[in-house]
Amino acid sequence: MTEPAKASQLGEVRTSMYRVIIRAPIDRVWSELIRTDRPLPFFFGGQYDTPGFAPGAPFAMRSPDGKYTMVMGEVLDFEPPHHYAHTFKFTTSDDPVSIVRYRLKEVGDGTEFTLISEHAATGAVSKSEKQMAQGAKFICENLKSVVETGKATFGGRMMLFMFSLMAPMTPKAARSENWPLDRAPKL
Repeated sequence: MTEPAKASQLGEVRTSMYRVIIRAPIDRVWSELIRTDRPLPFFFGGQYDTPGFAPGAPFAMRSPDGKYTMVMGEVLDFEPPHHYAHTFKFTTSDDPVSIVRYRLKEVGDGTEFTLISEHAATGAVSKSEKQMAQGAKFICENLKSVVETGKATFGGRMMLFMFSLMAPMTPKAARSENWPLDRAPKL
């Protein structure tokens, strides 16, 4: 398993951790986390675009219609069904690349899901770090709900509806033609 980011990756690192217990087998949680066949409500309606999850593989989280790319990254570690780590960059931000780690552990009658975000400590908290702090709770709560009930939380569904209404206002910088997969390793 990959250790926390080394100084050569991010410099000094600020880490945030979010944890939830999901009442489901680890394989079911893992399968939902890495689905590529449809938009993922817990990832704000984004859909993976990736050739696979092997270390070094690029990925993008794109809008359901493929017109916009919200996030780009590269797979760092992939150990089913326990660990997945990748770099992370919002396409509308100039912030440095961050690292996101997902750890799954069987516990009692379910799965402990942990989301860890690592950000370069560049002084003030970056816009990306603030967005991840808000988004991590959404991801954890809605992954839990999707796995346990088949749908996002009510609040999650309302937020996804609002995102769909606001789609025409997505910045031009996020257009997918600006973010081909081969750009991920160069971030």
